[in-house]
Amino acid sequence: METVQSRQSAAPGAFTAFARFVLCGGGVGLASSFAVAALASWMPWGLANALITVVSTLLATELHARFTFGAGGRATWRQHRQSAGSAAAAYAVTCLAMLVLQQLVAAPGAALEQIVYLSASALAGVARFAVLRLVVFARNRSQAVAVVGTACPVPALADAAAAADPAVLCRAA
Repeated sequence: METVQSRQSAAPGAFTAFARFVLCGGGVGLASSFAVAALASWMPWGLANALITVVSTLLATELHARFTFGAGGRATWRQHRQSAGSAAAAYAVTCLAMLVLQQLVAAPGAALEQIVYLSASALAGVARFAVLRLVVFARNRSQAVAVVGTACPVPALADAAAAADPAVLCRAA
């Protein structure tokens, strides 16, 4: 029975997945914002943001595959490529937000830059969650549900539930 339960927990619901996404993605995003600010003192902001975006996307994709969406292990190359596409869109959003800030405020302070950057990142993050959940990790989630469904079919449970013990009900356990 543990096998079926572990497979069921491998596909979290939308609320649980979003909470995990905020924890993992938000943590990586927050660390990234400080890393971008630090690197921007040595190089152009756009280049610093690009470097940090690449590193944080690789890290976040692994975290999302293993923890957020319950894909059951390391992220595949396909998932990394698709996640990179959504990260590229998020990169464009953060760059655009910072460009607009530079046009509106001649010399913004570090706090204002952080507020704008984190706000743009949060907006892009919500869109990324939808893309990752519905596209990037959807195949793995549906396969896990299909495996659970075939391993212990509901009609077999209904017919034998009254007289059999749990180990007999689901031979896959």
